[in-house]
Amino acid sequence: MPHPLKQSRLFDSYFKIVTTTLFLISLFPPCISAQDISAEDIEMPQRGICAHRWASTTHPENTLTAFEEAIRLGCQMIEFDVAITKDNEIVLMHDLTIDRTTNGTGKVADLTLAELKTFDAGSYKDQKFAGIKIPTLSETLKIMPKNIWLNVHLKGGDSLASETAKTIVEHGRLHQCFLACSHHSIQAARKVHPHIKHCNMDRQSNTLQYVEETISIQADFIQLLGGTSVDPQNVAAATREGIAVNFCCSNSADVIADLFESGVQFPLVDDVEKMIRTAEEHGIPRLKPAY
Repeated sequence: MPHPLKQSRLFDSYFKIVTTTLFLISLFPPCISAQDISAEDIEMPQRGICAHRWASTTHPENTLTAFEEAIRLGCQMIEFDVAITKDNEIVLMHDLTIDRTTNGTGKVADLTLAELKTFDAGSYKDQKFAGIKIPTLSETLKIMPKNIWLNVHLKGGDSLASETAKTIVEHGRLHQCFLACSHHSIQAARKVHPHIKHCNMDRQSNTLQYVEETISIQADFIQLLGGTSVDPQNVAAATREGIAVNFCCSNSADVIADLFESGVQFPLVDDVEKMIRTAEEHGIPRLKPAY
């Protein structure tokens, strides 16, 4: 039996180890936050309309006003594009340059956030949208409902993937955001958090091969691309593996109806107001946003 003095010293050693460990944990908490845990109770849509670049038929794309319109109309998913600025900020922008959708010129990567905020991102669509600014990802997530899918299309590589993942985690949006990107980029994002969801955008097509490749990398979403119809067997192969099926893109009520019949869960559309009525005709109610 150990000597009492040795027992005392052993206890002191154990006590120091435990207290040191607890102190280190307090300095470096786990990645999963209380927000992530509580989000597990949120019911996410199983089917519906995905607003492509938000309500971009009637509103300036990738802006908060277009988002508000898509939510008002009751869509179940919003697709938007993110890019990284010269000073490492994440903003919403589809093109490499700001020329098409603002009154400015230049590449996003060559401009700072402060410079981008000086430009008008609404007038190109209609003068009633004059003065609207390019939003950041943080600004966007702050006003998002908790129960709508956020289809985050990366317009960049690994650095953008990592910074986007950090912002999603900071805002407690892991349950609803998924990154539409390459397999390489999602690996970079998952170094930030292993549970970031992924839509496979490598070799995107409307084929069984694309479905099989998506299954093999265990992506969460697939975005079929091309044509005006899909093979229901390909859709079924993906859904059997728990992969949600998106389709890009259409603004035809007949095409959207056929896609729903073939098992597609979230067709991407620009004309949200018209296509949301088609979804209702197929028994898909408009989303009631939960904040």
